[in-house]
Amino acid sequence: MEATILPAADGSGAPALGEPLPVEFGNTWYAVRGTQGGHRDALATPESLAAWLAEHAEAFPDGVADAALAGLAAADLPRYAALRDAIRSLSRTVVDGADPDPHAIAVLNDAAAAAPRVPRLSAGPGGALTAVEVAAPHRLAALSTLAAGAIALFGGGERARLRACGGPGCVLFYVKTHPRRGWCSAGCGNRARVARYHERHKDQP
Repeated sequence: MEATILPAADGSGAPALGEPLPVEFGNTWYAVRGTQGGHRDALATPESLAAWLAEHAEAFPDGVADAALAGLAAADLPRYAALRDAIRSLSRTVVDGADPDPHAIAVLNDAAAAAPRVPRLSAGPGGALTAVEVAAPHRLAALSTLAAGAIALFGGGERARLRACGGPGCVLFYVKTHPRRGWCSAGCGNRARVARYHERHKDQP
Protein backbone atom coordinates (compact mmCIF):
# COMPACT_ATOMS: atom_id res chain seq x y z
CA MET A 1 0.00 0.00 0.00
CA GLU A 2 1.32 3.42 -0.97
CA ALA A 3 2.09 5.93 1.75
CA THR A 4 -0.36 8.79 2.16
CA ILE A 5 0.71 11.89 0.25
CA LEU A 6 0.70 14.82 2.64
CA PRO A 7 0.23 18.43 1.44
CA ALA A 8 3.46 20.38 1.09
CA ALA A 9 4.22 22.16 4.35
CA ASP A 10 4.67 25.51 2.61
CA GLY A 11 1.47 25.18 0.59
CA SER A 12 1.03 25.01 -3.16
CA GLY A 13 2.29 28.52 -3.82
CA ALA A 14 -0.43 29.11 -6.42
CA PRO A 15 -2.34 32.41 -6.34
CA ALA A 16 -5.86 32.28 -4.92
CA LEU A 17 -7.95 35.01 -6.53
CA GLY A 18 -11.46 33.84 -5.73
CA GLU A 19 -12.12 32.86 -9.35
CA PRO A 20 -14.36 29.94 -10.37
CA LEU A 21 -12.68 26.68 -9.36
CA PRO A 22 -11.55 25.58 -12.86
CA VAL A 23 -10.01 29.03 -13.47
CA GLU A 24 -8.18 28.84 -10.15
CA PHE A 25 -6.91 25.41 -11.16
CA GLY A 26 -5.72 26.70 -14.53
CA ASN A 27 -3.84 29.40 -12.65
CA THR A 28 -1.60 26.83 -10.97
CA TRP A 29 0.89 27.80 -13.69
CA TYR A 30 1.87 31.33 -12.73
CA ALA A 31 4.56 34.01 -12.95
CA VAL A 32 6.87 34.76 -10.03
CA ARG A 33 7.99 38.31 -9.28
CA GLY A 34 11.27 39.47 -7.80
CA THR A 35 14.80 38.20 -8.12
CA GLN A 36 13.77 34.58 -8.73
CA GLY A 37 11.50 35.49 -11.63
CA GLY A 38 10.22 33.06 -14.23
CA HIS A 39 7.21 30.78 -13.94
CA ARG A 40 6.22 28.23 -11.33
CA ASP A 41 4.17 25.07 -11.50
CA ALA A 42 2.03 24.47 -8.41
CA LEU A 43 1.50 20.90 -9.63
CA ALA A 44 5.21 20.09 -9.76
CA THR A 45 4.94 17.39 -7.09
CA PRO A 46 2.18 15.22 -5.63
CA GLU A 47 2.66 17.11 -2.35
CA SER A 48 2.03 20.50 -3.98
CA LEU A 49 -1.07 19.10 -5.72
CA ALA A 50 -2.28 17.82 -2.35
CA ALA A 51 -1.67 21.26 -0.87
CA TRP A 52 -3.73 22.91 -3.64
CA LEU A 53 -6.60 20.47 -3.10
CA ALA A 54 -6.51 21.14 0.64
CA GLU A 55 -6.43 24.91 0.10
CA HIS A 56 -9.55 24.73 -2.11
CA ALA A 57 -11.37 21.92 -0.31
CA GLU A 58 -14.38 24.08 0.56
CA ALA A 59 -14.99 24.90 -3.11
CA PHE A 60 -15.58 21.21 -3.92
CA PRO A 61 -18.79 19.31 -3.15
CA ASP A 62 -18.87 17.77 0.32
CA GLY A 63 -16.40 14.95 0.75
CA VAL A 64 -14.80 15.26 -2.68
CA ALA A 65 -11.54 16.92 -1.66
CA ASP A 66 -11.23 14.63 1.36
CA ALA A 67 -11.64 11.55 -0.86
CA ALA A 68 -9.06 12.90 -3.30
CA LEU A 69 -6.55 13.60 -0.54
CA ALA A 70 -7.10 10.23 1.12
CA GLY A 71 -6.55 8.30 -2.11
CA LEU A 72 -4.12 10.56 -3.98
CA ALA A 73 -1.31 8.66 -5.68
CA ALA A 74 1.81 9.93 -7.40
CA ALA A 75 0.48 8.34 -10.60
CA ASP A 76 -2.51 10.75 -10.50
CA LEU A 77 -0.31 13.83 -10.90
CA PRO A 78 0.05 13.61 -14.73
CA ARG A 79 -3.74 13.48 -15.10
CA TYR A 80 -4.20 16.62 -13.02
CA ALA A 81 -1.38 18.39 -14.85
CA ALA A 82 -2.83 17.40 -18.25
CA LEU A 83 -6.24 18.74 -17.18
CA ARG A 84 -4.67 22.00 -16.00
CA ASP A 85 -2.85 22.39 -19.32
CA ALA A 86 -6.05 21.66 -21.26
CA ILE A 87 -7.94 24.30 -19.25
CA ARG A 88 -5.19 26.84 -19.98
CA SER A 89 -5.18 25.94 -23.68
CA LEU A 90 -8.94 26.34 -23.99
CA SER A 91 -8.88 29.54 -21.93
CA ARG A 92 -6.36 31.01 -24.36
CA THR A 93 -8.41 30.03 -27.42
CA VAL A 94 -11.56 31.51 -25.87
CA VAL A 95 -9.78 34.78 -25.09
CA ASP A 96 -8.16 34.93 -28.54
CA GLY A 97 -11.26 33.80 -30.42
CA ALA A 98 -9.27 30.94 -31.96
CA ASP A 99 -10.24 27.36 -32.77
CA PRO A 100 -9.90 25.07 -29.74
CA ASP A 101 -7.41 22.21 -29.69
CA PRO A 102 -9.33 18.90 -30.10
CA HIS A 103 -6.82 17.19 -27.79
CA ALA A 104 -7.59 19.69 -25.00
CA ILE A 105 -11.30 18.99 -25.43
CA ALA A 106 -10.67 15.24 -25.26
CA VAL A 107 -8.61 15.64 -22.07
CA LEU A 108 -11.45 17.62 -20.48
CA ASN A 109 -14.10 15.09 -21.45
CA ASP A 110 -12.02 12.13 -20.29
CA ALA A 111 -11.32 13.78 -16.93
CA ALA A 112 -15.01 14.59 -16.43
CA ALA A 113 -15.81 10.89 -16.87
CA ALA A 114 -13.13 9.76 -14.40
CA ALA A 115 -15.52 9.52 -11.44
CA PRO A 116 -19.24 8.84 -11.02
CA ARG A 117 -21.69 11.66 -10.51
CA VAL A 118 -24.86 11.36 -8.45
CA PRO A 119 -28.09 13.37 -8.44
CA ARG A 120 -28.84 15.52 -5.41
CA LEU A 121 -31.92 17.51 -4.52
CA SER A 122 -31.32 20.84 -2.81
CA ALA A 123 -33.68 23.43 -1.37
CA GLY A 124 -33.03 27.10 -2.07
CA PRO A 125 -34.59 30.33 -0.77
CA GLY A 126 -38.33 30.11 -0.37
CA GLY A 127 -38.23 26.32 -0.51
CA ALA A 128 -37.42 26.20 -4.25
CA LEU A 129 -36.18 22.73 -5.15
CA THR A 130 -33.28 22.24 -7.54
CA ALA A 131 -31.89 19.02 -8.97
CA VAL A 132 -28.10 18.97 -9.38
CA GLU A 133 -25.48 16.35 -10.16
CA VAL A 134 -22.42 16.26 -7.97
CA ALA A 135 -19.31 14.10 -7.96
CA ALA A 136 -19.55 11.13 -5.63
CA PRO A 137 -16.80 10.72 -3.01
CA HIS A 138 -14.26 8.88 -5.17
CA ARG A 139 -10.48 9.00 -5.52
CA LEU A 140 -10.73 10.93 -8.81
CA ALA A 141 -13.86 12.93 -7.97
CA ALA A 142 -11.84 16.14 -7.58
CA LEU A 143 -10.37 15.67 -11.07
CA SER A 144 -13.85 15.01 -12.46
CA THR A 145 -15.31 18.03 -10.65
CA LEU A 146 -12.63 20.35 -12.03
CA ALA A 147 -13.23 19.07 -15.55
CA ALA A 148 -17.02 19.36 -15.24
CA GLY A 149 -16.65 22.93 -14.00
CA ALA A 150 -14.41 23.77 -16.94
CA ILE A 151 -16.92 22.25 -19.37
CA ALA A 152 -19.67 24.38 -17.84
CA LEU A 153 -17.45 27.47 -18.10
CA PHE A 154 -16.37 26.96 -21.71
CA GLY A 155 -19.76 25.71 -22.86
CA GLY A 156 -21.88 28.36 -21.11
CA GLY A 157 -22.51 32.09 -21.09
CA GLU A 158 -19.75 32.85 -18.59
CA ARG A 159 -17.22 32.02 -21.32
CA ALA A 160 -17.77 35.50 -22.78
CA ARG A 161 -16.41 37.08 -19.58
CA LEU A 162 -13.20 35.03 -19.46
CA ARG A 163 -10.10 37.21 -19.81
CA ALA A 164 -6.31 36.95 -19.79
CA CYS A 165 -4.66 39.31 -17.32
CA GLY A 166 -3.17 42.42 -18.89
CA GLY A 167 -0.52 42.85 -16.21
CA PRO A 168 3.13 42.83 -17.34
CA GLY A 169 4.37 39.25 -17.53
CA CYS A 170 1.24 37.79 -15.95
CA VAL A 171 -0.08 34.48 -17.32
CA LEU A 172 -3.26 34.20 -15.24
CA PHE A 173 -6.86 34.14 -16.39
CA TYR A 174 -9.91 35.58 -14.66
CA VAL A 175 -13.65 36.07 -15.15
CA LYS A 176 -14.46 39.74 -15.65
CA THR A 177 -16.95 40.73 -12.97
CA HIS A 178 -16.70 44.51 -13.37
CA PRO A 179 -16.73 46.57 -16.60
CA ARG A 180 -13.49 48.35 -15.69
CA ARG A 181 -11.57 45.30 -14.55
CA GLY A 182 -8.55 44.59 -16.76
CA TRP A 183 -6.32 42.52 -14.49
CA CYS A 184 -6.41 39.40 -12.36
CA SER A 185 -5.57 41.37 -9.21
CA ALA A 186 -4.93 44.86 -7.87
CA GLY A 187 -1.20 44.11 -7.87
CA CYS A 188 -1.16 43.45 -11.61
CA GLY A 189 -3.25 46.58 -12.18
CA ASN A 190 -0.70 48.67 -10.30
CA ARG A 191 2.19 47.17 -12.26
CA ALA A 192 0.39 47.86 -15.54
CA ARG A 193 -0.18 51.51 -14.59
CA VAL A 194 3.45 51.95 -13.52
CA ALA A 195 4.65 50.37 -16.79
CA ARG A 196 2.45 52.73 -18.83
CA TYR A 197 3.71 55.71 -16.85
CA HIS A 198 7.35 54.81 -17.48
CA GLU A 199 6.64 54.18 -21.16
CA ARG A 200 5.09 57.63 -21.54
CA HIS A 201 7.97 59.35 -19.74
CA LYS A 202 11.01 57.30 -20.80
CA ASP A 203 12.26 59.94 -23.31
CA GLN A 204 11.79 62.89 -20.99
CA PRO A 205 14.90 64.34 -19.25
